[in-house]
Amino acid sequence: MASGGLKQGIAPGRLDAGQYAANFADLHPPLDRHEAYVEADRCYFCYDAPCMNACPTTIDIPLFIREIATGNPLGAAETIFEQNILGGMCARVCPTEQLCEEACVREEAEGKPVKIGMLQRYATDIAMRDNVQFFERPEPTGKSVAVVGAGPAGLAAAHRLATKGHSVVIFDARPKAGGLNEYGIASYKSTDGFAQAEVDYVTAIGGIEIVHGQVLGQDMTLPRLQETYDAVFLGIGLGGVNALRAQNESAQGVANAVDFIAELRQSSDLAALPVGRRVVVIGGGMTAVDAAVQSKLLGAEEVTMVYRRGKEHMGASAFEQDLAAAKGVTIRHWMAPRRVLADGAGVTGIELAYTHLVDGNLLETGETVILMADQVFKAIGQTLATDGDGAERAGGKIMVDAEGRTSLPGVWAGGDCATGGDDLTVTAVAEGRDAAESMHRFLMGGSNG
Repeated sequence: MASGGLKQGIAPGRLDAGQYAANFADLHPPLDRHEAYVEADRCYFCYDAPCMNACPTTIDIPLFIREIATGNPLGAAETIFEQNILGGMCARVCPTEQLCEEACVREEAEGKPVKIGMLQRYATDIAMRDNVQFFERPEPTGKSVAVVGAGPAGLAAAHRLATKGHSVVIFDARPKAGGLNEYGIASYKSTDGFAQAEVDYVTAIGGIEIVHGQVLGQDMTLPRLQETYDAVFLGIGLGGVNALRAQNESAQGVANAVDFIAELRQSSDLAALPVGRRVVVIGGGMTAVDAAVQSKLLGAEEVTMVYRRGKEHMGASAFEQDLAAAKGVTIRHWMAPRRVLADGAGVTGIELAYTHLVDGNLLETGETVILMADQVFKAIGQTLATDGDGAERAGGKIMVDAEGRTSLPGVWAGGDCATGGDDLTVTAVAEGRDAAESMHRFLMGGSNG
């Protein structure tokens, strides 16, 4: 219930003060010891481990679950971190229902998989809480590496390089490290400053320096980095936002969903964040769901997600779609934005065209509808923000080979900015880790060809 009654337009303080904390509490409270033991006991410890094959970082899932079951959560954490140093965050944000848990034999047999993500969080939380370090930096090799971007790919690459004895400097544009883990996910998925705690945990190995406020192409150039360092890793993410391609999309009240999520993530007073009474989110991916659900949690009365294709085509997982619906978000399919309606005070609505597929092509039917709105969020994908690095592109991303090597000598890339990924945190971690192994071979006398 809004503390100030009905508030038109975009306004803060739509809820009673105490409701914000409840709305943005941890989406999945952690397992306690007994719950973890009971859940671990459900694992069949499969020899061929389909869950492990489904994990982009190939964590030995049966092993770490057995370690939990035998009272050794720190051993489980070590097993996880050996493959995925950001295993704590991945346990929170991975679409496990589409990855390891979907492949779980329990899922196949009875429709109820082992809660692999929750067990992973149980083990990694204990290790991080007690600051148990499983890696030591060896004698320095004398080699230095520049990592551009302190997101999941960059942090994973930096940590793996540090375990080899190389010195790493991470350059990041933002005032905090973490990338999308810090700025780009819903607050209820990662609470209590976990993203920064994880950065501290990762960099505790030593040999990693983070320099903030550095934008590639402005404060530094790739040729200069190539001259200064023995190798370079690009984990710059996707900083640009696709246009709606709708009339009047620059009207006051139209914003990028990623900016809204970042502002919310960094806010110290959720009651001060303005949100519309009627909100429309354009898009069908995870970002769209995060923006829509959090708009509702901030007190928006009506929130509608609009997607140009069908439910089965949405980038958001079935769990995320169900979460949105459970929080009161309406999801409408087969609609594409045509025109933003606005007056002198800002957005008043949005005109949408109905769409359908004809011979595999998405076309408008000729019918339109207007949804009333005072706030519109764009969540229709992101693009590479820089074009001055000189690396070969494909599909709007930096082209890389199977080892993460770009077309430039001594330069690797991974994460959302590079080809071949699926825009998941866990995939970015795998790509950063594997690129670091390739970089290590190069630095120790191998080739980049």
